[in-house]
Amino acid sequence: MEITRIRELIREEMAAVDRCIGQRLQSDVVLINQLAGYIVNSGGKRLRPALVLLSSLANGYSGEHHYELAAIIEFIHTATLLHDDVVDGSSLRRGRETANEIWGNEASVLVGDFLYSRAFQMMVEIGQMPIMEIMADATNTIAEGEVMQLLNCHDPEVSEARYLETIRNKTARLFEAAAEVGAVIAGAGGEMRRSMAAYGRHLGTAFQLVDDALDYSASSEELGKNIGDDLAEGKPTLPLLHALWHSEGEVAERIRRAIESGGLEDISFITGAIESTGGIEYTLALARKEASRATGMLAALPSGPYADALHGLARFAVDRSS
Repeated sequence: MEITRIRELIREEMAAVDRCIGQRLQSDVVLINQLAGYIVNSGGKRLRPALVLLSSLANGYSGEHHYELAAIIEFIHTATLLHDDVVDGSSLRRGRETANEIWGNEASVLVGDFLYSRAFQMMVEIGQMPIMEIMADATNTIAEGEVMQLLNCHDPEVSEARYLETIRNKTARLFEAAAEVGAVIAGAGGEMRRSMAAYGRHLGTAFQLVDDALDYSASSEELGKNIGDDLAEGKPTLPLLHALWHSEGEVAERIRRAIESGGLEDISFITGAIESTGGIEYTLALARKEASRATGMLAALPSGPYADALHGLARFAVDRSS
């Protein structure tokens, strides 16, 4: 199932999620409304809330709490984006100025905190302890992943294992939580919960691997951010690390220096080294393996359009160009 068909399948449900987001974003503090509304409505793919909806519906859910859960997931994701852009000093996201570029770092961090706390208020209202446990553990792991990424910056000695652990904590963990809470709200048993969680984990890992490949291969217009941002920030992502591991002499030394110093002075040379060593292809191949592992976790799901859509999401994660 293609992404356009997936979106059409859950069009009414996503509209209900959007209404919930709009209602729960409201605050008496005008700046919160302005800044949070700016980033939440900035045209993201909304894959994580869609994953909540599809997981719950594929498991036979017929209530309305999945709308709130999808909004919760989107609020937490948005909070991480606000904090990420401050930490990274980013000026562009999804083709628009970042919130910190417009309102400043202090406002971005504090509104991110508001979104986190609003998400947990909503979880309390749903009143299911398993969901609280999943989301509390997920947000804590995401925070650990953020710190791990910070420690990895400017470090050319990052191993593939450490890189993968970081993206599983920082990015894939929220996909995992989204898929699992969808199963929980539908009353799925423990085995199905674990399968859906694993699906989300592998899907999120594939998604981030593709993001890291696109940072060196897509255009700024496609990607919606500045090309080479990872290199500029000294982030040793897999395409760059692969180039380092498969280079020698002056080439390896220049890649190492680029990681250690950050900046885009050597971007043309670096992208050439990544291309000549097959760094993009290696990263995308690993993403396809993760997507295949994700779909393998869906075997126990009843067949139907929602299960088909979950398969389609895994294909979209690796076939996209932005």
